[in-house]
Amino acid sequence: MASSLKLAASLRTVLWNSTANSVTHISSCCSCLFYQQTRHLRKRSHNIPAWRVKQYEQHVEDDISVESEKFIKTAIHDHYKSVIKSPLKEAPWERGTWTQWPKTLRTGVLALKLGVLPQWTKKGEKIYTTLLQVLDNHVINYRNPAEATKLAAWHPMWRNKYGAVVVGALGTDPRMFTPEYNNLFRKTGLPPKRKLARFLVTPNAAVQPGTPLSCLHFRVGDYVDVQARTIEHGFQGVIKRWRMKGLPASHGVTKAHRRIGSIGGRPDRSAIKKGKKMPGHMGGDWSTLRGLKIWRINTKYNVLYVNGKNIPGRIHSFIRITDTKLPHKESPDNPPHMPTCFVEDQPENLPENLYADDLFQFTEPSLTFPDES
Repeated sequence: MASSLKLAASLRTVLWNSTANSVTHISSCCSCLFYQQTRHLRKRSHNIPAWRVKQYEQHVEDDISVESEKFIKTAIHDHYKSVIKSPLKEAPWERGTWTQWPKTLRTGVLALKLGVLPQWTKKGEKIYTTLLQVLDNHVINYRNPAEATKLAAWHPMWRNKYGAVVVGALGTDPRMFTPEYNNLFRKTGLPPKRKLARFLVTPNAAVQPGTPLSCLHFRVGDYVDVQARTIEHGFQGVIKRWRMKGLPASHGVTKAHRRIGSIGGRPDRSAIKKGKKMPGHMGGDWSTLRGLKIWRINTKYNVLYVNGKNIPGRIHSFIRITDTKLPHKESPDNPPHMPTCFVEDQPENLPENLYADDLFQFTEPSLTFPDES
């Protein structure tokens, strides 16, 4: 009780001094305050939202002969083959102009994580890059800001400034999915996609449904943000989850070698601080890396060579790639393609590999000697 009264008196002194146009730091008035870090703002939710459509079909007919299976696959391929060449049902939309303020938000793409590959700069420095393949990306739907505010998952902080673009990746057999999920692709005429993602865009970066997205949506030298879920490990102890040391292996320790030990339940505190490192669920959280440079682009296989080897997710998992939000990584003098890179924006003789200016190409000589003559 006495410590609480002292704290209240100290706070009143700080407020009185602030009103008298004097600056007094609160740490100089009381020594019982402490900084605590909350690591998780909310509990992990395992409940599927009510508005999400069920994707996969539970019962799939597997008692079909080989000849019938080939016939069905050929019919599905012929049905979508003519549509994929020209999925746009309307005239092309008017293209907007990129602006730095208010900041333009373009749509992102979905990519498959392939692995890590080293590269070398022209100075001989070794860098690690992660290969991300932009595979069969199409715009499925677009909602303007007025329609996007009515979505069930819309955040109030977004207000009515942004629209929503739904991007799908990797078209597959429609028999794997439910009829409700297949109906999502009926307007665009595209085959159902294995993965869907929603991106916020400004009205000047609206993309027409049915538009294909490739690796040329970005350019060599651009900086991007990647987002994915970390590798799932399930329920783990503190040694694996937080890299704690544990208790000694001998000298009187019994059945407590991998336990956490004391958790700070002191008499004056009589509680555990929020954010205390404890055993629990490890992995499966959204992680974002910002400001990663694109060193190389393979236009034949739609592969991006992104800087870093710690991009979250397992191999062959889907990664969200967007323009970076870091202001010091933008280039206002060289704006990106708006709203994406179309066929008319590509050069006639597009090379298979595009390299950054300071990246070494193995077709170039590694050592050059001056001419003695």
